[in-house]
Amino acid sequence: MTDLKYNPHKASSEEIMAPREKRSSKKKKVVVTGFTIFLLCVLVFVIFLSQNFTTVEVKGPSMEPTFREKDHVLTSKAYWLVGDLKRGDIVVLRSRDKAGDYYIKRINRVGGEVVDFINLPDSYSITSGEFVVPEGEYYVLGDNRPVSEDSRAFGPVKKSEIIGKVVIIRFGFPVSATITSPTN
Repeated sequence: MTDLKYNPHKASSEEIMAPREKRSSKKKKVVVTGFTIFLLCVLVFVIFLSQNFTTVEVKGPSMEPTFREKDHVLTSKAYWLVGDLKRGDIVVLRSRDKAGDYYIKRINRVGGEVVDFINLPDSYSITSGEFVVPEGEYYVLGDNRPVSEDSRAFGPVKKSEIIGKVVIIRFGFPVSATITSPTN
C-alpha cells in the first residue's frame, strides 16, 4: 500500500488555489447578502419617510407669532406615530379652491364641540343657535386671527383634507432668541 502525501511541488496550481477561491467566494456572498439587507432596510426607511412625512414652507402672516414667513415645518400623516389629531394641534391642510395651495392652521375645535361666539363661521347666523362642529371634522383657526383665512371663512375641514400634523418647527434654521438682563 502506498502512502499518499500531499506534495506541493507536484500539485497543479488549480489544486492549490481551488480551496482558497471557494472560501473567499463564500465570504463575498455573506458580505453581499449583508449589504443587500442593509440597502433594503435603507430603502424601506426612505419609502416610509417619503410616504408619511412632508416638509412645508410657511407663506403669509396668518400663524404669526408661532410661524413667520419662510419658516419650514415637518408634517406627518402617520397619526399612529405622532398621535391622533386633537385640539391645539397645528395642521397643514389642502386649499379647497386653489389646487396645490395649502393652509397652516391650529385645530380650535374637534367634531361634536361647540364653537365659541367670537369664532363662528362668517356665513352662520347667531339666531340658529350654537354652532357644533360635525363629527369627523375639525374647526381650524390661524393664530393671527385678524388676517387669517380659516374655518370662519371656509367652514370645518374633514380629516381627508388635512395633509398632516406639524411635528417639527423651523428645522434647519437657527432660532433667534432675545436675552434680557434683569432690572433692579
